[in-house]
Amino acid sequence: MSQHSQFALFRSRRFLPYFITQALGAFNDNLYKNSLLLLIAFGGIAAKDDSALYTNLAAGLFILPFFLFSPIAGQIADKLEKSRLIRAVKLLEVVIMIIAAVGILTDQILLMMTLLFLMGLQSALFGPVKFALLPQQLHKDELVGGNALVEMGTFLAILGGTICAGLLFDLEQARIWIAIGVIGFALAGYISSRFIPEADAGAPDLTINWNPLTELVNTLRNARKDRAVYLSIMAISWFWFLGASYLTQFPNLARDHLGGNAQIVTLLLTLFSVGVAAGSLLCEKLSGHKIELGIVPIGSLGMSIFGIDLYFALSSLSISADMNAAAFISNSDHWRMMADLALVSVFGGLYVVPLQALIQQRSDESSRAQTIAANNVMNSLFMVGSAVFGIVGLVLMKLSIAEYFCVIAIMNIVVALYVYSQVPEFALRFVIWMLSHTLYRVEHKGMLNIPEEGPVVLVCNHVSYVDALLIAGACPRPVRFVMDRAISEMPGMKWFFRLAKTIPICSPKADAEVYETAFRRIREELADGQVVCIFPEGKLTRDGAIDTFRPGIERIIAETPVPVIPMALDGLWGSFFSHKDGLALTKTPRRFWSRVSLSVGVRQAPDQISAAGLETDVRNLLAAQS
Repeated sequence: MSQHSQFALFRSRRFLPYFITQALGAFNDNLYKNSLLLLIAFGGIAAKDDSALYTNLAAGLFILPFFLFSPIAGQIADKLEKSRLIRAVKLLEVVIMIIAAVGILTDQILLMMTLLFLMGLQSALFGPVKFALLPQQLHKDELVGGNALVEMGTFLAILGGTICAGLLFDLEQARIWIAIGVIGFALAGYISSRFIPEADAGAPDLTINWNPLTELVNTLRNARKDRAVYLSIMAISWFWFLGASYLTQFPNLARDHLGGNAQIVTLLLTLFSVGVAAGSLLCEKLSGHKIELGIVPIGSLGMSIFGIDLYFALSSLSISADMNAAAFISNSDHWRMMADLALVSVFGGLYVVPLQALIQQRSDESSRAQTIAANNVMNSLFMVGSAVFGIVGLVLMKLSIAEYFCVIAIMNIVVALYVYSQVPEFALRFVIWMLSHTLYRVEHKGMLNIPEEGPVVLVCNHVSYVDALLIAGACPRPVRFVMDRAISEMPGMKWFFRLAKTIPICSPKADAEVYETAFRRIREELADGQVVCIFPEGKLTRDGAIDTFRPGIERIIAETPVPVIPMALDGLWGSFFSHKDGLALTKTPRRFWSRVSLSVGVRQAPDQISAAGLETDVRNLLAAQS
């Protein structure tokens, strides 16, 4: 998909039926749930004194199945062929909605509440298989785009279902229209599910543990095995904490602080949902068709900046008389507040999509759905936590809604700093992404020559102090760089090179222990299946030309026979970080933006490797760029 927009996936049977199915499911969940809430509040199916009880009970009944059944659903999704399982789940939705329609038409509130719990069960069953299917049906360079489209579709479907519930409720014969709607959308979802291609089971021999409590413990314990995946789950759950915190307060915000009615609530929900959808789509553009963790810190930073500014925007507003959405939008006093809310959600989309793609890519294929089930459980737990925190902040501590939004924006900074300190890859990729999208624009050719997995050594010419950063930004896999000790210990950069797990090296005459330790670490990294990159010249070029390749590469391959890939960097000579016209970093910068090219040669077998041969290959790649 690298040459096409992510929207090209809509032309593929691998994606379109799946997308329609999941979007219709999210739409129908919210159509039914919000119709039920409207019937409770305004439809007379519950006594006025019981309205608050049923409203809160409804929210709990829908989310409870995610705690109880997500772990079991994850096991089922790993054990069974996924397209058949999706069809079964969507057929269950049709049955549930038919019975729910009877409850709607006969005003049986207890039946409708029971069916809401069963809809939650159906959604809990669908959740793990929904996201476990994507890595099987999409190519790696499509995974971010696919997740972006799913995130967009989910939030727009939530918005659409909520609005549709209000529109149907205002019609004459509202109960009939709602009943027709929930059955019709359930049937449409089942029909679209029948076009989803087969996706093999990840663990067909898995023995399912049907005890929801013990399996919940097992699922969360297994998710902790990969720290990066686990902390990504926690970071996604924090996104849902923030999202639920904003969405829950919209009705009171509109009524008590904005002087609006239900139209303003819908406007706020629209701004938030469309914002997340836009941020999700923008994520694919910024990530370059790969899982780019560097934009996750950008997302968290934006959520906090505009969340804090939302406090100031709301604090400066005076309560107006009751107004509709059109009047509210036309008042320029409200534009800053609306922009802040929209941008909080845009950056939220940037934040969450790469994390979801990372979980799907890095989780074990045989237990991927169980890992996603753990994510669903934690998402639900954090959403419940947001409700509790809202009660503490708004009721017990007497915070205003503006102050509450400011508190969670500041909390977001603390959470982000913790996650990024525990998984340095986020901070590392952020620095690399910023460098490669500001000072340098890197064009690369032949990146598909780098294998998706397995050990490999990259060799490249050495032009500047940022060579390693630009290669790391272009390479689809984490890279361990062998770097001159003097460079790796540069003031201001030492911390960064440690995060990147660089391997410092020097001549054996300077320090034999460092020299031998470097080769030992290279052997360990290659044995672990990692990508190792070396600069065989051993130093930065002094004249812009390639220097003689040293024989260290021959020793590496003799000790660990793995494929070698030559690479060539061009466009960095003359930059502030090169030795042109004086030592790097000591002269006045002549330019602050450069177009850099990185060419990747073909993979070479270990028995063909020599320092002189690789030098020739790199020279040829460089000449081909001219």
